[in-house]
Amino acid sequence: MAAATQQMSSLPSGLAICTTAPDILYLPELVFGGLVWILVASTLVSPANPQGWVMFVSVFCFVMTFLWLILFACGVHKNSSTWAAADFIYHLIAVVFYLSASVILAYITINMKTWNALNIYPFKYYQIDISAVVFSHIATLLYFIHCILSAVRWKSF
Repeated sequence: MAAATQQMSSLPSGLAICTTAPDILYLPELVFGGLVWILVASTLVSPANPQGWVMFVSVFCFVMTFLWLILFACGVHKNSSTWAAADFIYHLIAVVFYLSASVILAYITINMKTWNALNIYPFKYYQIDISAVVFSHIATLLYFIHCILSAVRWKSF
């Protein structure tokens, strides 16, 4: 237990980010966030405003998570508790963003089913949006777990 506490009270750098919790979640967050981005972009983005929010969230979180991963890998944080707090705050923002985008995307997809009955949208777009909803909820869960583990790490400093 002491080793786990010691590990949680420091910020990893280099390849150690691929072996420590919560930092091991960076790669799955990038994969599922990228899938949401790709899937939503490959459909007809309509209605534009809610789908635009989903695209903004997926691109923003993908880019910021990638930058955060690079900063942590390079050791820019110098094991500072301020960086641990920033990690928690970023992931909290990402959770709120992704949760709102996931709910909006699910709502649009449900409405798309009725539009499909009227032959407004191809069924293929509906299927792609269902996949995007699933991956969006998985990304939300990953960011939530990362947020909780980041809060624990921050409080252990």
